[in-house]
Amino acid sequence: MSAPWLVGLDVDGTILLQDETMSPGVPEAIARVRDAGHLVTIATGRSWMGTQRYVEELGLTADLVVCSNGAVTMRRVGDRWERWHVETFDPTPALALLRDRLPDARYMVELGSGQRLFTEQLDDWTLDGGRQVDFDRLGDLPVSRIVVVSPDHDEDDFHRLVADAGLNEVSYAIGWTAWLDIAPQGVDKGTALERVRDELGLQRDRVLVAGDGRNDIGMFGWALAGGGRAVAMGQAPDEVKDAAGEVTTDVETGGLATALDTLPAPAQVDARE
Repeated sequence: MSAPWLVGLDVDGTILLQDETMSPGVPEAIARVRDAGHLVTIATGRSWMGTQRYVEELGLTADLVVCSNGAVTMRRVGDRWERWHVETFDPTPALALLRDRLPDARYMVELGSGQRLFTEQLDDWTLDGGRQVDFDRLGDLPVSRIVVVSPDHDEDDFHRLVADAGLNEVSYAIGWTAWLDIAPQGVDKGTALERVRDELGLQRDRVLVAGDGRNDIGMFGWALAGGGRAVAMGQAPDEVKDAAGEVTTDVETGGLATALDTLPAPAQVDARE
């Protein structure tokens, strides 16, 4: 039997369209890859609460799933899921810098337990079991991520703010317009996927990852450094495409399905060995 590939997939803009329906052909392509014996998992900036439904809808059989931009990895144990590996950091320095520059923004933190604390409600946030608190309470405990939403600012504003504030002590990614996601230093989707790969004993050069955002650049670099494949979606920003090894078509036309269909079938893999 040939060695399987580890396939790590971003969700928004890769698996999902903007209205949160599936990109054309993606469920079928994922099923083909899974049934061929490859291991398909998710690597997303979403929390586990916003991810689990897609693991189930896509029929993924992987026992490890990467969430919160690599800060949280979930593990399947029988019929339930547990937080297998969680990275946290002290959010107070970053929060202080951000508050000075974005006093009117909405803030949310995700604790190591998965609970979310937020300053104001926002429809785009998954806040089941969350708790609204004063800004000063956001830093009471270590967190796995800080999320900042400021409708009055765009991505360029956030890039300038990050540089001016000196937020180099934590990793950051700008996912959607006016959405800044801050994770522990040195943590991204790639560091989490390496932990998954090592735990599962899969080969370093049999990795394929796909995504469309700046928070996917880390996992692109990780995949390529090991001899694997990194696929950027067609609608990705130029800097994301530049970081990838290949570019597929956009999410609206099923670019992920096209990329997944290039994975070798077991017979093709055997012929090379």
